Amino acid sequence: MSSSGGLSFLRLLLFICAAASTTTLVGATDHIVGANRGWNPGINYTLWANNQTFYVGDLISFRYQKNQYNAFEVNETDYDNCTLYGAVGNWSSGKDFILLDKAKRYYFICPNGCFNGMKVSVLVHPLPSPPTAAASSGHSSSNKTAASGQAVSRPGFFIIIGALLVSLSSIWV
Repeated sequence: MSSSGGLSFLRLLLFICAAASTTTLVGATDHIVGANRGWNPGINYTLWANNQTFYVGDLISFRYQKNQYNAFEVNETDYDNCTLYGAVGNWSSGKDFILLDKAKRYYFICPNGCFNGMKVSVLVHPLPSPPTAAASSGHSSSNKTAASGQAVSRPGFFIIIGALLVSLSSIWV
């Protein structure tokens, strides 16, 4: 194989690695309320929410018939009473994507179906801290985040930078 052929192969290999690792750069999850059943009456959304883990930066999305239902973000009192006095958001497109941008408990209801179960409360957690050098090398057992397996690493960033450098070097050579 010639040196230019080897360099092309290396660039292709780095590009594939970079493309495969980009999922590590995008950590947000889109939580579709009710999964394949969507936002409809008669579904236990508390059970659905309890089987999800929400982090700051994730999305919660509501899928429903546009002219029949909607979604309101409300306070805890309105959630408990199926009222809209403290509503802070209203979505009605039928395919709503809502950014969960704070670590807190969010409350959502549909006024038309709230008494038939169309309400969901989700607790959004802060992003886990990246592992420290001591925790990632195995010298610390007191780091609960690293020990629980919830630590987030971003090796894809370095692969992408490497691929860009190799690509740029081939232009300059």
